Amino acid sequence: MIANGTPAATNRSTRASGGRVDWVDYAKGICIVMVVMMHSVLGVEKAADQTGFMHVLVGFAKPFRMPDFFLISGLFLSVVIDRDWRTYLDRKVVHFAYFYVLWVTIQFGFKAPSLAAASGWSQVALLYLESFVEPFGTLWFIYLLPIFFVVTKLTRSVPPLAIWLVAAALETMHVSTGWTAIDEFCTRFVYFFTGYILANHVFALSDRARSQPALALLGLALWALVNGGLVASGGSEAPLVSLALGLAGACAIIVTGTLLARARWLGVLRYCGEHSIVIYLAFFLPMAATRTILLRTAVIGDIGLISLIVTAVGVAGALLIWRLALAAHANFLFERPEALWIAPKKPVPTLQAAE
Repeated sequence: MIANGTPAATNRSTRASGGRVDWVDYAKGICIVMVVMMHSVLGVEKAADQTGFMHVLVGFAKPFRMPDFFLISGLFLSVVIDRDWRTYLDRKVVHFAYFYVLWVTIQFGFKAPSLAAASGWSQVALLYLESFVEPFGTLWFIYLLPIFFVVTKLTRSVPPLAIWLVAAALETMHVSTGWTAIDEFCTRFVYFFTGYILANHVFALSDRARSQPALALLGLALWALVNGGLVASGGSEAPLVSLALGLAGACAIIVTGTLLARARWLGVLRYCGEHSIVIYLAFFLPMAATRTILLRTAVIGDIGLISLIVTAVGVAGALLIWRLALAAHANFLFERPEALWIAPKKPVPTLQAAE
């Protein structure tokens, strides 16, 4: 599964400058756009109390949208999991905790007035404190990732197959406690752990897709028919089916990212993947503002078109906020200050992890 603790196949799949893996950035780009699309479409449709053509795309992507993100997040773990605990916690826990605390505070700053108007400022304060127990809004992904990293390192002495079987069983149980951290852990950990233990196989899949694009396209067509059919029939969330679709969809996105990297098409997706954390943190503001403006002004009547515009502005707006922050020397919004590192920085490795 993992040769000498390092995915050997990564060397064959590195095609980008700076040691980045081209298809990984494309795949991450596809994933982050799908995440923004989901929040944008569902938000517009809820506010307008009607659905548009984008609803179909969101439904099609549901089985694999987050599984692929988590699987890719686990791909490079073998490169760093042997580090001492101090360094490991700095890179895999403190790193994400910093952004979670910062951006929860920023989001609350924007939402506090409306929350206070509805329930009072004391309730707002309680909701803010609660966000450190119950992940807040769109930020649950970076709340959960450090938990995955810590659990994986703590269980290194346990046979990987045993952990995978338990994780798969938790996914098929569709646990619903009402606590996001528990529910999403049970639903998503299997994909993260799969990326970790099967990294070589994932990179081999990418290499094969790169060398046999026609076969890869045929496989994608068959997958799209099966995935779409099961979503349309309502069977995509059945036990075992959801797990199979999550893994198959993750593979499909990996193959798609590889083919795009091979052809060097849609470089904007690669750029989005390189800066996926930026988009993930900041898209809520341009998304919400654009949704409000378009729905209140009613300059566009088609809900699907509104959803599409809100999605595009959410992605582009987040990148613009990032660039403005850098220009204003407010790098702390997207880069952790050195004062908050608990382990010394080291030279950037030849192969960059998907974070």
